Amino acid sequence: MAAHAPVRYLLRARDEIDARYAEPLTVAHLAAVAGASPAHFSREFRRAFGETPHRYLLTRRLERAATLLRITDRTVVDICHLVGLSSVGSFTTSFRRMYGLTPTEYRRTFPPAIAPIPACYVRAYGRQQNRSFREDPAPPPA
Repeated sequence: MAAHAPVRYLLRARDEIDARYAEPLTVAHLAAVAGASPAHFSREFRRAFGETPHRYLLTRRLERAATLLRITDRTVVDICHLVGLSSVGSFTTSFRRMYGLTPTEYRRTFPPAIAPIPACYVRAYGRQQNRSFREDPAPPPA
């Protein structure tokens, strides 16, 4: 069966998933964003995108998790929660199903080109300083 071209209301819901994947999104909420009943929304979403809204959301979360595994030193548990999942066991199972490796195995296959910056350094030194253009200049050296 050929997929139908997505209509605007389905694109609004898909954009909602893409933007808020880490939040607890339900089919009822997404259907409301689309302005459709949950049953109609689910049926049309699958027809347009080839997968259910839940599968699409899980795929976005797992893709983001894979990116975080490659570029950060955060723990698997942290990454699981950052992408909006609550069960590390389910996360690991779903990740293995999608990528063929557990999150830890996946991380090992992507050694960093340079040493990653530990998250604690990013938090401590990566904060912007609150300065404005109206700040008084430093006094000249005596």
